Amino acid sequence: MARKDLLKSVIGQPTDTPVDGGRSSYAMRGASKSMKVSIDSLAENSKRLLEGETIVEIDTGLIDASFVNDRLSGDDDAFEELKGSIATSGQDTPVLLRPHPEAAGRYMVVFGHRRVRVARALGRPVRAVVKDMDNVAHVLAQGQENTARADLSFIEKALFAKNLRDVGQDKEVIQRALTIDGTLLSRMLSVTSTIPGHVIEAVGPAKQIGRDRWEDLKKLMAEKANLKVADRIIATDGFDQLDSDTKFEILHSKVAEAGRAPKRRSTKAAPAKRTWTAGKGRIKGVLGRSGRAYNISLTSKDSAGFGEFLSENLDQLYADYLAQSEETSTP
Repeated sequence: MARKDLLKSVIGQPTDTPVDGGRSSYAMRGASKSMKVSIDSLAENSKRLLEGETIVEIDTGLIDASFVNDRLSGDDDAFEELKGSIATSGQDTPVLLRPHPEAAGRYMVVFGHRRVRVARALGRPVRAVVKDMDNVAHVLAQGQENTARADLSFIEKALFAKNLRDVGQDKEVIQRALTIDGTLLSRMLSVTSTIPGHVIEAVGPAKQIGRDRWEDLKKLMAEKANLKVADRIIATDGFDQLDSDTKFEILHSKVAEAGRAPKRRSTKAAPAKRTWTAGKGRIKGVLGRSGRAYNISLTSKDSAGFGEFLSENLDQLYADYLAQSEETSTP
């Protein structure tokens, strides 16, 4: 399929409809079944935005970050993996830059921040496409690229929404940038406005922690007495050395234990979960029981391979479990 006419409303081509005057397909339809179509479309648009354009090499010393941040620190494993790949095979996918709106001769990243960081760390120029665009087009391209890649955690998306609001972008643009509806945007902003920014920064991206867990922490943090408890926990020796998901789990459990209960409790307790890491971070998992079900979610480099290994050996693992159970129950 030929890839043409990419993101006309984003890259500055004339249009009869203002760039901030419409709604995303998700917001218009409001149906979860449309999400996959929307994500696939965004992924295609991200590729189209770069395909067929002139790729140039830019000195990373001339490049500044986007005017709105969309990531938290603490993703060192992914950065090192990308760095190793580019060092060995080169940079396959160019980044998108725009001429800096306030500094002549400089550039601003629209998307591809990690690739710019890698190029800077390797001491080489970054391969890039440079396009003129205004701030609205910039945040739409930045947000939609991240949505298409699906590599931002819930809290990173929530902070991106907050940052967009703080720099003056309206609700409509934020929804389109993140491909969300107004209800989800309100919930995201509620989390980031209740949980202090320094606490979120201390926890990091928490890739395995979803919206419900963050909203549960938000309820705890709504009690002022719990803010001091959280500050003591994140200042504990060794806390900053933990992986981000574990930081969240510890913070949540300790605040719930030592702090004051929120005024409104959920009628259904959240299922207990724990994180598991092995192979020096090559495999990570979130494990826990929910009613009669037991769930295992795997991430990181070896997740696909290890998951296949588990699925192929389930019969033997279950037989071993039964044999061990029988030995335990035998007098």
